[in-house]
Amino acid sequence: PLEGREHARRGQALFDRVSNLPVPTIAAINGFAYGGGLELAMACALRVAAENARMGLPETSLGILPGYGGTQRLARLVGPARAMELVLTAEKGLTAPEAERIGLVNRVFPAGQALSGALGIARKIASNGPVACRYAMEAIRRGLEMPLAEGQLLEATLFGLCAATSDTKEGMNAFLEKRPARFEGR
Repeated sequence: PLEGREHARRGQALFDRVSNLPVPTIAAINGFAYGGGLELAMACALRVAAENARMGLPETSLGILPGYGGTQRLARLVGPARAMELVLTAEKGLTAPEAERIGLVNRVFPAGQALSGALGIARKIASNGPVACRYAMEAIRRGLEMPLAEGQLLEATLFGLCAATSDTKEGMNAFLEKRPARFEGR
């Protein structure tokens, strides 16, 4: 039991590092994402899938449970009842459209185009203020762990920090001048 626990904790620590990166991460699922593969995808900020992708956490069919954060991240993404169903049935045939419908993936792209779709989203994110994106990610991630009032205080604090950056001034000027902003990340 102790060896198994430590194995799971190492996997959780690794996927927590992915989840806590200060830059947006996008998982592009272009085939099968089962077990640890889906757990890695769930550690990313966003997930996209090709229409022919299949996902699932089949660990209970092996006599174990998802141990790299899968039970926790799945429940937070799709709700506890749907997570219970997917984990307890060891469902391996979750389709990309169904995963999108329940909130497991953000977007579905035609077969073979998950990576190009993810890159398109990445380009769109990259055109925004990097400090603003980093603070927004922090507000969402940390705010989910707090009561609403505390989350709103965190949001207001991060808004204030963001408002003091040169990127905010550039973004506002670009808007008023009807031109694309040239953010510098400060």
